[in-house]
Amino acid sequence: MEYHVIVEKMCGCAKRKGMPQIKTFDDKENAHRVARAWAQELNETFCGKHEFEAIAVDDNFVLAIGEGSY
Repeated sequence: MEYHVIVEKMCGCAKRKGMPQIKTFDDKENAHRVARAWAQELNETFCGKHEFEAIAVDDNFVLAIGEGSY
């Protein structure tokens, strides 16, 4: 089974960086770990206009984007 980490909405920073919108994994635990780390990286390196959070949705993880700075 495949597990996905999906960026909910591609903000301007994500588009400029050429970041992928979906990453696929064979292991759910690994996908969860990467989702949390990816959200933290985006919060620390992007412009700060949005906040990213890793949310479990079924067997996948969505990097939800919220308004406001991290």
